[in-house]
Amino acid sequence: MSAQMETPQPPQLAAARAQLEAVLEQVEKRKVDLLTAPWAEIEKSVIKVLGGPFALDQPEHQVIALGLAAGFGARLAVEHKAFWFPSRESPEGAAIGFPDALIMLSPFGAVLDALMASKLERLDDVAKDIRTSLAQVKFGAGAAMGQPKLSAGDYQRLFDPGFVQVIAVDPQKALAAWNTPPNRLALDVKDSLGRLGNKLPDQVKQQLEAQLVQALQRLEPGKPLIEQLTRGPRVAELVGHLWGAAQNTGSAPEEFWQDVVMPLVYIGSPEKFPELDEESLAAAKQGVHPFFLFLDVVPFQTPAPEDDGLLGAFPASTLALPHKAFEQVGNVRLIKVGVDAVKAPIEKFDPAKTRAAIAKFGEYLKTQGGAAVAEQGKAEAEQMMSAALSLLEEFKKIVTSGKDVYVRRLTEAEAGAESAMSLLRGALQGPRIILA
Repeated sequence: MSAQMETPQPPQLAAARAQLEAVLEQVEKRKVDLLTAPWAEIEKSVIKVLGGPFALDQPEHQVIALGLAAGFGARLAVEHKAFWFPSRESPEGAAIGFPDALIMLSPFGAVLDALMASKLERLDDVAKDIRTSLAQVKFGAGAAMGQPKLSAGDYQRLFDPGFVQVIAVDPQKALAAWNTPPNRLALDVKDSLGRLGNKLPDQVKQQLEAQLVQALQRLEPGKPLIEQLTRGPRVAELVGHLWGAAQNTGSAPEEFWQDVVMPLVYIGSPEKFPELDEESLAAAKQGVHPFFLFLDVVPFQTPAPEDDGLLGAFPASTLALPHKAFEQVGNVRLIKVGVDAVKAPIEKFDPAKTRAAIAKFGEYLKTQGGAAVAEQGKAEAEQMMSAALSLLEEFKKIVTSGKDVYVRRLTEAEAGAESAMSLLRGALQGPRIILA
């Protein structure tokens, strides 16, 4: 079998591997094969390149670790048909998945552990554990049922927090929930699911109970959740959302917020438009929808944060953790943001005026020789425009609510379950009276 993975190796990893192989060959005066050579042998060569103990804060050492991670990933591809998939929580921006069982691995994390211990042979132990887990699935009780193969898309949907929503949080309610023991929170969730009646199918209730109640029950009872944050950071973030969120926007891919939604805030609804350069004029003549050109060529009426910031709207200097205890956790998905940079333009935002400005820009394009828009492109643009304007209407309510504003990252699977979570949140925060 070839070492080629289902999804291409991330370019930063491919480049690091090529660079490391070239350096090792230069040092050893022979080729050192990262795919087949024993790790103990590779380590002897790596020590020469490092020139001392491994130090993560040195860029040159990071490149070496990335190159080793790429080699380790390639070995897993050969043996298990493993593949890379995008993962924003992994240090290398991608992780390894396996088609025969739901196992996620960050090769870079495994390599760092091995380098810190000065023993690359630990990677053989990691590979052995994966081999054992896959064998258990292959020859387990459900093997005869013929489990469907998992793809890179399946892993990305489940593990990559590529979706974003903005939420208004009551800080006192969130803090009260974090200071509550997990066993009490679990009882509240079970009680609330019961009070939802037939608003949620039983299967969905069971999934929510398995996801949240069981996660809370695995923690130490009687001890505040916030004091056990490192044992359940994701469940703590979800508790803050369920108990503390007053309202939230819909969920959309981070790139959609960055490239479409937030630019509309800063562009506003201008009366005049700039002259088109040759490239933009050519796109207009080819029938590119005015909405896309509007985003591309119309300047911001209100300056965006100079450092771009989170989603292009929240300066890095305004970002904060939900609670000091989150300092112990890496890759926090719930980030408090300052809204000063976006408050003035979002308060002026009017979806009807923005639509009118885009339509007026379309007329302007016609005067510049723009062609008719293809129906296929028109449908896509109208869908994107409606989604962006809807998100901005929700976003405006949150920014002007006077409550703390948070950006919440979530996976595609979590975004798909948001309607059920919204019902649960309403039951948790609502009155405990049942009217017959």
